[in-house]
Amino acid sequence: MENKTFKALQISEKSDKQYDIEIIQRQVSDLPAGEVLIRVHYSALNYKDALSSVGNKGVTRNYPHTPGIDAAGIVEESQSSDFKVGDEVIVTSYDLGMNTSGGLSEYIRVPARWIVAMPAGLSMREAMINGTAGFTAASCINALINNGLSPEKGKVLVTGSTGGVGILAVAILKKLGFKVTAVTGKPEAHEFLLKVGATEIVSREAMDDKSGRPMLKSVYAGVVDTVGGNILATALKSLTYGGAAAICGLVASPDLPTSVLPFILRGNTLFGIDSAECPMPLRQEIWKKLATDFKPADLELLATEITLEEVPQKLNLILQGGAWGKSLIKLF
Repeated sequence: MENKTFKALQISEKSDKQYDIEIIQRQVSDLPAGEVLIRVHYSALNYKDALSSVGNKGVTRNYPHTPGIDAAGIVEESQSSDFKVGDEVIVTSYDLGMNTSGGLSEYIRVPARWIVAMPAGLSMREAMINGTAGFTAASCINALINNGLSPEKGKVLVTGSTGGVGILAVAILKKLGFKVTAVTGKPEAHEFLLKVGATEIVSREAMDDKSGRPMLKSVYAGVVDTVGGNILATALKSLTYGGAAAICGLVASPDLPTSVLPFILRGNTLFGIDSAECPMPLRQEIWKKLATDFKPADLELLATEITLEEVPQKLNLILQGGAWGKSLIKLF
């Protein structure tokens, strides 16, 4: 097996600090150490993959490199008692696709502790329509529900709603019976967002309050935020009494220009959501929910399938801010 060749996407650093993307043939023996070898059937694109493709050293330190922070496939070799040959598995987060050869490849080899057994009710394809984005969205929603959020409490705001996390959040919240307000700066995506579950859509400008007021009208019982910055601050100032926000991104800014008043006057809560190092018991729980209660009936609507050869063009579109929805890569 070590001499087997396979296809992979590779990013190479050139002398002028430019980065080339190409599809190459690799050998299994080139893969890093790990207890489990997985034949990847599906992967999905994420913003981190796009950053890795242009040499962002906060994501990937060393090149040449194969990105891809998501993978679903079948175990080909295992030195772990937890997994046997033929098992369907999911690998997301940890160091996959960052400094460890990732899922934009027909094979990966990883530590057993990174792997989640495929839960009943979820196919490999469906797992990657979710991927890290769906896992993160579900983690946000799980935190809000555990805090007492229910459809009877009121509307839920989703920022960055055309991104992977945002779209999955909209779809999951619809499945759970919530009324969802989607925030987007892409008018061309309005029809799609309404189709997948948004009840109403507000513009990015409308959720970017610059009045300087520390509190705004109470509108939203919950918030799933992927952007940070002043949009998050506006959302926090608009929470109802006892409401909560779950934050998982900083597309707009890592800064939070607000005060403590929404928290101490309305009893609001702010949850930080980390998907990269999420403990395995919680990780398994979230994936089980994605296979059952959190699984949208129209999951297939959320993704477009592309080939590995089409990935470079899609990565460039992500970097330009022109992509929306999930890009699913079929490898086998």
